[in-house]
Amino acid sequence: MKNRLQKEGIRQEFWKNKQMSEMSKLEWEALCDGCGKCCLNKLENDETGEVHYTKIACRLLDNESCKCSQYSIRHQFVPECIVLTPKNIREHAYWLPKTCAYYLVWKGKELYNWHPLISGTSNSVHDANVSVQNKTIAEFEVNEDEWEDYLWEEEV
Repeated sequence: MKNRLQKEGIRQEFWKNKQMSEMSKLEWEALCDGCGKCCLNKLENDETGEVHYTKIACRLLDNESCKCSQYSIRHQFVPECIVLTPKNIREHAYWLPKTCAYYLVWKGKELYNWHPLISGTSNSVHDANVSVQNKTIAEFEVNEDEWEDYLWEEEV
């Protein structure tokens, strides 16, 4: 019996056998673990380049599902939203969560057991308490000058 991903044409452990540039759009999207951390607003120290995540979520992040509520048309609402691709991952890797599958695969590391591609369920990222589920504040509720008061304390 085929699992959901095999039915969608995604081979098991495809990320181990392909370069990122060889992945199909479906495979690339399947790498996302659904944690929502990339959708947290970040503060970057101009002098050190250090990135600090905040609890302030993009206005389009659904706090319950940790998914973008307007993913396919998000740039209409958030023009600065980054589209991560195999071509630009090197440029953006410094701010990606260190648990992010895109980061891990780019670095040649293994995915965590809670990753949906390993566990077989999309809820495993939430069950492992690795996601931002129900831990964020909508960006329109906090003045940008106050974001430093809402730093993400957990390891990212």
